[in-house]
Amino acid sequence: MRSPLPDFPWDALAPFGVIARSHPDGIIDLSQGTPVDPTPDFIQAALRDASNSPSYPLTAGTPELRAAISLWARERLGATGDFDVLPVIGSKELVAWLPTILEAKKVLIPEIAYPTYHVGALIGQAESIPVDIDPSAWPTADFAWLNSPSNPTGRVHSVDEVKACVNWSRNSGATLVSDECYLEFDHTAQSISVLSQTSGDNTNILAVHSLSKRSSMAGYRAAFMIGDSKLIARIREFRKHAGMIVPLPVQKAMTVALADDEHVALQRARYNARRELLRPALEAVGFRVEFSNSGLYIWCTRDEDAWTSVEWLAHKGILATPGSFYGEKGARHIRIALTATDNHIKDAVSRLKA
Repeated sequence: MRSPLPDFPWDALAPFGVIARSHPDGIIDLSQGTPVDPTPDFIQAALRDASNSPSYPLTAGTPELRAAISLWARERLGATGDFDVLPVIGSKELVAWLPTILEAKKVLIPEIAYPTYHVGALIGQAESIPVDIDPSAWPTADFAWLNSPSNPTGRVHSVDEVKACVNWSRNSGATLVSDECYLEFDHTAQSISVLSQTSGDNTNILAVHSLSKRSSMAGYRAAFMIGDSKLIARIREFRKHAGMIVPLPVQKAMTVALADDEHVALQRARYNARRELLRPALEAVGFRVEFSNSGLYIWCTRDEDAWTSVEWLAHKGILATPGSFYGEKGARHIRIALTATDNHIKDAVSRLKA
């Protein structure tokens, strides 16, 4: 590798977890976006019903799953024109390996970003370059990540911003990959898919989606990509050789999950209710919330070093994530996850008020 991999960031948070666990009422862990609400029963049933699975599944996905993803992309994302689909083993795995698979040399990542974008570039021995959401100022590159709604900030990019990124890809011939895993969880924003802005020409455009949060299926490792048929054919061939295959019972569960929107609406309401409880409590103790109008996180600051904020919360038994995990621009912010039970969120509010 050109550069060594960074230390796993959450290891640095461990000492603050010890502080939080020493609280008389125990820890409230708001540091990771790990779903805690049950996987819907009908999805669990589909997994169980397909558990007799002695044969190798298809890397490309079952015909039923491929049809379900394609229909969802057209109806939910506004995708048009020619495109292909491909199930993958969770979106993090794809993010980490995609620069390698596509032999990228220079990878543009958001300046405040999910750490795996940078790690994926390093694994692929590519240069990783943080950039703002202004393609007119981007350096020459052959690969760029777009992330809306953003992890960690919850920022939603505008139609004009997304179109500008698509035009950058058109003009440069570079691959544009849009991580849209939080698209189903808008609060005060309206998210759009990059696929709705291509006018049916999906050349060099890919969108990444996950059922981890949408359907509380993080343990299933169920995700998929949609976009340029030639790129997906290339990625699929690589994955066939490498044995990167989504298990058949998971594919069956994905198929039924994508066909139902009711459980998604219920889950979105849960997360938004938790945000509406926690946000004013944070503001009351001096935090300023920025963006946070979509997704599963509250991005906030008290205009102090992130670790100072993390320690202050830890002494109240609340564990949060320092914004420095997501780049230098996040060094004075923290990320608070809404993936905790309703009771834990209410308890966190009480501790902040106390």
